[in-house]
Amino acid sequence: MYLLIIINPLFNSLFSLLFGRYIGSKGTIFMTVFGMLINFLLSLVIFFEVALSSCPVYIKTFSWLNCEMLDFSWGFLFDTLTVVMLVVVNCVSLVVHLYSIDYMRTDPHKVRFFSYLSLFTFFMLILVTADNFVQMFVGWEGVGLCSYLLINFWHTRIQANKAAMKAVFINRVGDFGLLLGIFLIFWQFKSVNYLTVFSLVNYYHLNSLNFLVPFFNIDIYSLICIFLFIGVMGKSAQIGLHTWLPDAMEGPTPVSALIHAATMVTAGVFLLARCSPIFEYSPFVLSIITIFGAMTAFFASATALVQNDLKRVIAYSTCSQLGYMVFACGTSNYNVGIFHLSNHAFFKALLF
Repeated sequence: MYLLIIINPLFNSLFSLLFGRYIGSKGTIFMTVFGMLINFLLSLVIFFEVALSSCPVYIKTFSWLNCEMLDFSWGFLFDTLTVVMLVVVNCVSLVVHLYSIDYMRTDPHKVRFFSYLSLFTFFMLILVTADNFVQMFVGWEGVGLCSYLLINFWHTRIQANKAAMKAVFINRVGDFGLLLGIFLIFWQFKSVNYLTVFSLVNYYHLNSLNFLVPFFNIDIYSLICIFLFIGVMGKSAQIGLHTWLPDAMEGPTPVSALIHAATMVTAGVFLLARCSPIFEYSPFVLSIITIFGAMTAFFASATALVQNDLKRVIAYSTCSQLGYMVFACGTSNYNVGIFHLSNHAFFKALLF
């Protein structure tokens, strides 16, 4: 059951792409929507078992790479944070699939559209269920790829091409920062597994090296947190790397609801909550996160007041709400950030 909820969207997406011409648009729509309904029901069962019954689940499938000290596998961690994200992602994805049936009824490329939606959901599930940073990065890059495919779905429009390329290039800046953070985590802990890294944080805190930067004395934990936060800034559209979010409205409206309400932009807030054991050892970076979150919330909401396009108003509203979530995480209230993430996913999907 736990692996089925991950494999199901991938199977639906690949089957639709390969055999869509044979089963037709109606067959593709039925298959993808029914698959998302099964996923949503499974996520409710998993939420009951893991969160309400206090029974976290860890599944290790097979080794991915084993090279001296670098050893990580395809593993899946289902804890309270993961199952909350599973319910949010699967529920909003199901609603978006249902809304897309009527919205895309006259589009000749419905098969490709629904296949991309399912593929997007698969990569988001990989991101939230991963048990190590490398596997999480696979899902992180996957949602970036799918966002390009979906924003550029109407690829004959020049503005859609520009918006998709802008989203990719700006996210590459954040992804590079996240990658540097993962490299430093492996260099410090000799592991990329969540459970191993978080259990060693307290021990290595006493033996961490310091990096002399002009006017600052930054320890290795602060450096790791800074690079991780750069990744958060790119994906969750914090001020400085936020410009791709309003332009990404060039895609179909269901794409905007899926990417900007429940999945892609919330990945950064999820990363902050997941890496909270590391962030708690760097009050300096937490202060920076708080400042950036507050600035984003104020700047984006003020910018939304002078926009004429309704979708851009909602986009800046999303950016502002993400600022609130990051602000909450910066003040060490990660539970509040995730709570607002769940609320925001549903009311923003309804707005779209």
